[in-house]
Amino acid sequence: MSLMSSLYIGASGLQTSQNALNTTAHNLSNADTKGYTRQQVQQANRSYVTLSTNPHSVSNMQTGLGTFYSNVKQVRDYFLDKTFRKESGRSMFYQVSTETMEEVESLLGELNKEAFQTTMSDLWTSVQELVKDPASSVTQGLFVQRAGEFLERSVHIYDSLCSYQDNLNEKIRQKVNTINAYGNQILALNDTIRCIEAGGIERANDLRDTRNQLLDELAELADISFSEDIFGDVSVQIEGVDFVKGSICYEMALYTDETTGFYTPFWLLNARFTEREDGTREYDIRGAEVFDLTQEISTDRDTDIGGLKAMLHARGDHRADYTDVERDYDSVSQSIVMNMEAEFDRMIHYVADKINSVLADAAGVKTMDITLTDGTVLQGVRACEDDPNGYMRHEDGSPIQMFAKITTPGYQKVTGTVVDENGNTVEKDFWVYQEEHLGDVDPKKDDPLRPETIYSLKNLQIDPELQQSPSILGFRLADGSEDKATAEALSNAFNEEIYTLNPNVNKRSTFMDFYSDMVAQVSNSGYAFRSILANQQNTVESTSNAREQVIGVSSDEELSNMIKFQNAYNASSRYINAISEMLEHVINALAR
Repeated sequence: MSLMSSLYIGASGLQTSQNALNTTAHNLSNADTKGYTRQQVQQANRSYVTLSTNPHSVSNMQTGLGTFYSNVKQVRDYFLDKTFRKESGRSMFYQVSTETMEEVESLLGELNKEAFQTTMSDLWTSVQELVKDPASSVTQGLFVQRAGEFLERSVHIYDSLCSYQDNLNEKIRQKVNTINAYGNQILALNDTIRCIEAGGIERANDLRDTRNQLLDELAELADISFSEDIFGDVSVQIEGVDFVKGSICYEMALYTDETTGFYTPFWLLNARFTEREDGTREYDIRGAEVFDLTQEISTDRDTDIGGLKAMLHARGDHRADYTDVERDYDSVSQSIVMNMEAEFDRMIHYVADKINSVLADAAGVKTMDITLTDGTVLQGVRACEDDPNGYMRHEDGSPIQMFAKITTPGYQKVTGTVVDENGNTVEKDFWVYQEEHLGDVDPKKDDPLRPETIYSLKNLQIDPELQQSPSILGFRLADGSEDKATAEALSNAFNEEIYTLNPNVNKRSTFMDFYSDMVAQVSNSGYAFRSILANQQNTVESTSNAREQVIGVSSDEELSNMIKFQNAYNASSRYINAISEMLEHVINALAR
């Protein structure tokens, strides 16, 4: 081998050692950079020069031309990446659920001086005072005042739950925009990486790090799967549906419910639509929803992955009330906020309905059959005869209600005939209690829900006349005696153990116990979510540590490599110096 050829070998050693040192320095300078993946140098032999061939020899006589810097690869483990992203998505699901439960606990005020329990106790105390002196205008006024405070505080809590739903709704919109932005960034990075690596010489490792970091963040928001093709393009699926594939990012769209304003993410490509006259589209998103929220939340089924899904579950799809518990509890049971709205409203409904029933009994309301003047028969209705001077009545003769509906009157005046105690048919004016219409879960039945008829927090107020003049309660019978029986009935109403939290709970409670059970349920659910979250965070941390051992930069290892490559560089330098001295000696000798 000629001396001149030997210089190429030394130069190749200098080049590869210098490039390796640059890679090592790059690793060290990015040791604390989030998402950075350790890079590893790969070297290969340059092609050999064949000097002679001999079929009788084991190999031909060849001389090498040195080494070259063939590749710098990222050190990653696909299976650890997949596991980490799935577990981080599950961790985010329970983190959102835990934060939602803690917000609900805060709204109830049990951790500060604004506990709703105090309002309940004040109402109960006012009833006890009423039992002691029912005819006193002071105790009557206190009773109405406490009932007003009870309703006001209840409405505030319910409105706060509704506001939190709106807050979650806005976060859902932001997260969907973030997911779409991530998808477009991944698509752009695919194009850039493919262009850079098309020549097969350079690797776009830093851009790959950026793309991997986007995949990590995307995995926290939704259940994703991913793969990389031979050209370096990454394809992403969300909930099993293509999100980034080829040259397209299939963005999520948001359907806005006209009644609630709630957003529902759906796949624009899979939705049917009709053109409006103004050129806009009206979408039918059935079957195109990104998430199937009817599935049971289960780790075994991987239905508990992604912060966006957790937000959708927590928010629910409407403002819940007690009718949801009565009609279809399963529709609200998986939503933290809707479940609390429904159960809290159920408790208020129980209190309002019971107090109104006691006052109705005192006013003489009973079950009867009435035949109206047009021949219509009202069977088994709650009604009483019209009597403007009657006990527990307004000036128009209608029975007094502590908790009245905002949209419709509690009683309707009708004219009809009844059969009296002597068997005679008499015509009179009656006040008929307007029953609540809860509707039916079967959409084929013509029994729609009528919100204006229900005694729900969204439709409750203290009787305006009673609020102005609490003394119209009277609590004094026709003979002038105090109506202790009605006061006792109000007191007994708070001690009856006949109320259940929801259809899945068998325990029967009083009003006070009902609220305690509801708070205990929130507390237990919060504890469960926090426990699951803590375990999940440990899983994510252990998986992250295992992944970090593969992709992370070890300063000690990199410094060791730096010494190794520096020594190789020095050795190549000394080799070139030796060849240079030999060439100088030969040239000087020939010059003589």
